[in-house]
Amino acid sequence: VPSMQTSRSKPCPCPSFKLREVASMYFTMIAVFLVILVVALQGSMPRGSDFPYKVPLDPKGLLELSWNVSYPEQAVHFQLLVRNLKFGVLFGMSDRGEFENADLAVLWSDGHSSYFGDAWSDAKGHLHMDAQQDYQLLGARKAPEGLYLLFKRAFSTCDPKDYLIEDGTVHLIYGILEKPVRSLQAINISAIPRGLQRVQLLKPNISIPELPSDMSTMEITAPDVVIPSQETTYWCYMAELPDRFRKHHIIMYEPVITAGNEALVHHMEVFQCAAEFDTFPHYNGPCDSKMKPDRLNYCRHVLAAWAMGAQAFYYPEEAGLAFGGPGSSKYLRLEIHYHNPLVIKGRHDSSGIRLYYTATLRRYDAGIMELGLVYTPVMAIPPGEDAFVLTGYCTDKCTQLALPAAGIRIFASQLHTHLAGRKVVTVLSRDGREQQVVNADGHYSPHFQEIRMLKEVVAVFPGDELITTCTYNTEDRTRATVGGFGIMEEMCVNYVHYYPQTQLELCKSAVDPGYLHRYFNLVNRFNDEEVCMCPQVSIPQQFYSIPWNTFNRDVLKSLYSFAPISMHCNKSSAIRFPGKWEKQLLPTITERLREPVPRCPPPLGPQPAAPVPLDLGDLRR
Repeated sequence: VPSMQTSRSKPCPCPSFKLREVASMYFTMIAVFLVILVVALQGSMPRGSDFPYKVPLDPKGLLELSWNVSYPEQAVHFQLLVRNLKFGVLFGMSDRGEFENADLAVLWSDGHSSYFGDAWSDAKGHLHMDAQQDYQLLGARKAPEGLYLLFKRAFSTCDPKDYLIEDGTVHLIYGILEKPVRSLQAINISAIPRGLQRVQLLKPNISIPELPSDMSTMEITAPDVVIPSQETTYWCYMAELPDRFRKHHIIMYEPVITAGNEALVHHMEVFQCAAEFDTFPHYNGPCDSKMKPDRLNYCRHVLAAWAMGAQAFYYPEEAGLAFGGPGSSKYLRLEIHYHNPLVIKGRHDSSGIRLYYTATLRRYDAGIMELGLVYTPVMAIPPGEDAFVLTGYCTDKCTQLALPAAGIRIFASQLHTHLAGRKVVTVLSRDGREQQVVNADGHYSPHFQEIRMLKEVVAVFPGDELITTCTYNTEDRTRATVGGFGIMEEMCVNYVHYYPQTQLELCKSAVDPGYLHRYFNLVNRFNDEEVCMCPQVSIPQQFYSIPWNTFNRDVLKSLYSFAPISMHCNKSSAIRFPGKWEKQLLPTITERLREPVPRCPPPLGPQPAAPVPLDLGDLRR
């Protein structure tokens, strides 16, 4: 900031200013304000403990983001550590990690002067200074490890150019400026090192339960894995509980990450194997290897799940997840997703998950229940769809039969689809009226799945309905996507974690097969084709053969919105509760939840669309 010299003069009892003098005083005040601001920005940095959440943004670990959430203030405070600062950085948010139509905070330098500003990118990726500066710079300071930038952003700004920060996944984007730029508009975002990172920004404000004195720990970690030199690897490792390991309660778990691999370990899960098998083979290798024993596919009961940016997971004080003891397999499968976009070679890793457990059982066993759609090809998505919706039901008839009179309490949730999933939401309905959202992710990514603690416990009573809706995008596909287990097939699931545990393990639906058969007949007639009544033609093959014109698409959407359903109200043994479950009418919703209205922060007064100068010295050295 250029220094401004002001002259002192004797006070005049009768001041009479000319326009030029008034303007001079005004700009002097502005300059003094900027000088004070720059000095303030060089002050002491907040303590690291003020930012409980942390994630590396880039694979090299040059950019490290920490943050905290203020619900009273409805704002997120960010601390961005920039190691090896060159000529600036871009940080921001967008719908799915694109650099077009993105909301950005930008630090840039021409080599002499540095600036920070709130910006946005248009549909062509060109940067513009935002007329409403909502990324508020709070501090900047050089340290031995790099430059710390401290800034904050309200959840909602009511600026059409800004991203609305809401519950669920947020796609963070970053870029590194390696050359000086003369202005914000001169930045070519397609020519700089850049990438994205997914996080849950709005962490729930939950008090940590008191842990018992007899707590023990167990680390389920992969032994000295050499991370394959490829972008994506799923690594499987089999572990065993000790012999005669009696029933315990898991009350907490947390990640164990090998130092230096924080940017490579993307997410991890621990599964318990099916108790119906006495033994499972040992295995330590890629999950997609032909050498992996098929029996490992029967290790699917989730005990713990962690994704990058998540902290420790705590069970409520009154409940724990049972493992060990009679009827429980001693075999566990650890699955680690390594994300290695730089194809680093020879990196060793022994990451995993640390379980905290107690032999003093809590009042309730926690349970896991599957909601959503049955894994079946009768639920399909036409190709070329930008937002196709499928809905799965847990009906009042099932909860009336299977839940205790006092109900259950849902405290955590893990949403799941395959590659076409874009949004997932589960809503609780009672007597035809939607009561509350159990869990929702409007920017869902199949590449970022974690068990998330809910902000508030959701009580579900007999007769309630749990309705799970998934939105899919198949614009890049040329044939129908059917439901199933394959990665190119689709799922729509919410694994809810609740207590007390009941016999109800799966409460899901699918369209009645007979009505789907009528749909195929109608489509064939409409397209002047012979009606094929051949039972040997599979449902996927029938979907693949449909010409996807507007009529065929619209009729399928209508079918899914009114046709009766087949309900799967299943016990843990995969046997349905007794009752009539076929050709069930869809639940009737008479009252919907109102869409939340974003809360706009109070205006800060007139703010020029101008960047904040920063004194970072000469960056050309």
